[in-house]
Amino acid sequence: MPGNEKAPIDAHGIELVTQLAIEAASASTVSITTGGLGDGLPSSLSLAFERKGQAFKSIKPLIEEYRTAPDRRKGTATVETLASFIALVDRHKDDNSALFGKTVWPDPKLTAVLDYDKEGVPARNRSHRIVYAFPLTDEFKAWVATNGKPMEQEPFAAFLEEHAAELSAPTAGEVSEYERLFGEKMATPSEVVALSRHLEVFVAARAKQGIRLQTGERVVEFSEEHQNAKGEAIVVPGVFMVSVPAFVDGDAVRIPARLRYRVSGGKVLWLYQLYRWEFYLREQVGHDLKQASNETGLPAFEGTPEA
Repeated sequence: MPGNEKAPIDAHGIELVTQLAIEAASASTVSITTGGLGDGLPSSLSLAFERKGQAFKSIKPLIEEYRTAPDRRKGTATVETLASFIALVDRHKDDNSALFGKTVWPDPKLTAVLDYDKEGVPARNRSHRIVYAFPLTDEFKAWVATNGKPMEQEPFAAFLEEHAAELSAPTAGEVSEYERLFGEKMATPSEVVALSRHLEVFVAARAKQGIRLQTGERVVEFSEEHQNAKGEAIVVPGVFMVSVPAFVDGDAVRIPARLRYRVSGGKVLWLYQLYRWEFYLREQVGHDLKQASNETGLPAFEGTPEA
């Protein structure tokens, strides 16, 4: 019927429909103000609005593709010595930086949070850090690895000779304190080394085993009491001092060690026990935290910062 005929679309109409379709499918940029949304946001931000999906999308990833320098400092630097920790903190610190120290074994650690904050200061990212994890020296690892483990005389003597440089003469105060505490004689380094070079001890009517590392001589006899090779009574030192740097390039930590022996299967077994060595390690870490605070002028806290 003539009334149902559709009018033909002219070129202008086609162009208009095409333009509307393109606009409906394309994204547009809108600006949103952030007033009242809290700190840490710009006053306004731009978002892409996709009309087809009726959704807002961030344009930040697109912008970041063209960034030629970081927008802020972030990341964690790891150093191997206390001196490097202090120097690097001094290089990057500001008025609100802070130090944290985890002083508990087995993973003591100093952490500097360079972009820290405080009350009255806008919150910051807390993501720029320096960590000093107190790497242990090989010498300290060796003392801890064999702590409390029985050894036969030959390996025990070899261990003492290998670590003779880490034996220390006790101070008068240490002699007074530890001889009273343990009720045993405290040995000098020369006495410990002499024991390692010629171990000849009779033990409870069971076995006597002597060894000289230079010649490999062995002596096995039986006796009824503690005596030396001449049959004379001897006093075996019960305590000696170990002075060894626990951390790479760190100060030496002084730890008393108790000397023990027992007979097993007719053999004399020796062992030492480092007395409260975790305490002395914690004490050293606390000292290093205080030193770092004094030299950098930053506040120090025992514990770990927020993640």
